[in-house]
Amino acid sequence: MNAVGAGAERLARAALTRVIEPGDERGGRWLRTYGAVDLLRRLTDPRGPEDDLPGASPARLDSHRRRAALADPEQDLATAAATGARFLVPGDEEWPRQLDDLGDARPVGLWVRGHSDLRIWALRSVAVVGARACTPYGAHMGAVLGSGLAEKGWVVVSGAAAGVDGAVHRGTLAAGGATIAVLACGVDVVYPRGHAELIGRIAEQGLLVGELPPGDHPTPSRFILRNRVIAALTRGTVVVEAEYRSGSLVTARAAQKLGRFTMGVPGPATSGLSAGVHELLRGEGVLVTDAAEVVELVGDMGELAPARRGPVLPRDLLAPDAARVLEALPSRGTAAARDLAREAGTSTDEALGRLYELHSLGFVERVGDAWKLTAGALRPASARRGGA
Repeated sequence: MNAVGAGAERLARAALTRVIEPGDERGGRWLRTYGAVDLLRRLTDPRGPEDDLPGASPARLDSHRRRAALADPEQDLATAAATGARFLVPGDEEWPRQLDDLGDARPVGLWVRGHSDLRIWALRSVAVVGARACTPYGAHMGAVLGSGLAEKGWVVVSGAAAGVDGAVHRGTLAAGGATIAVLACGVDVVYPRGHAELIGRIAEQGLLVGELPPGDHPTPSRFILRNRVIAALTRGTVVVEAEYRSGSLVTARAAQKLGRFTMGVPGPATSGLSAGVHELLRGEGVLVTDAAEVVELVGDMGELAPARRGPVLPRDLLAPDAARVLEALPSRGTAAARDLAREAGTSTDEALGRLYELHSLGFVERVGDAWKLTAGALRPASARRGGA
């Protein structure tokens, strides 16, 4: 496509962001069939026959045509530029190719505000989303995951909503990390109002991304449809607190449908805010508790989370034969070497040798011809014998 054709395509797609709602697959089919320039012409030509755009009812077609007649893409592009935003279309060098996985639900275009390259950032990104009315635990986990992923060099994507999303962005920014907010409104619109400072910081230090043109405000359906972009843009989605009916679960299901990793942070079994996450984990979702476990899934080969275990006690370092003799000692009182040998399944001479090893390490002491545990010997309660 030559420069003139590319310019016309960009202008037509900018106009169509005011006509076609996010995620409208019918509109996506029209766009694929006719191209942006011809589709806009069909919508703005008052003489165009209704069957030019198959699948639309007369009322829906009339609504599209009224929207198209009011669209002013030159003004929208100028408004975006004045706020430091740009408009990306498929085929641009900065266009994230993974969005093409959405098929006919792919965005018509993306309005982007911020200084970094969206395509490059999205290549190594993870979505972390969750409940708006979150608990302190949910906010804490969102912030910890955001900062942890940032420290491991990952771009963190969320929706800039109240609750978990805001905590995720703040945690990422606090760690000096990169974050992308995918909005359900124009990138020049502050929503929610209480996040004015946060959204301003993301515009300066990260990226604001939206399908809707400047000045457009969110609606409930736009929030839900926005989530498919979060899922497609990233390598995987982590859900922190979500009820059974939650937009965060919509993001997780979209990620599953696209073949992305889906993860969940568990909460109390009695918490309704974690019920949706637990349902996710009973299916294809993977339980994660920190950034290292997330990266183990979405990262490159060899990026493994550290092995999880409790504290290492001195007795854990004993040789197996010595450990068996130690376990044979009663928690109170004394025992003869021959009795300990019988309990440990070894000979008396072998038991004596192990007892002297244990004595040198401070686990046991000799009392006449018998042996007992020292006050500092550490033994798990389940292994205690005698009067314990």
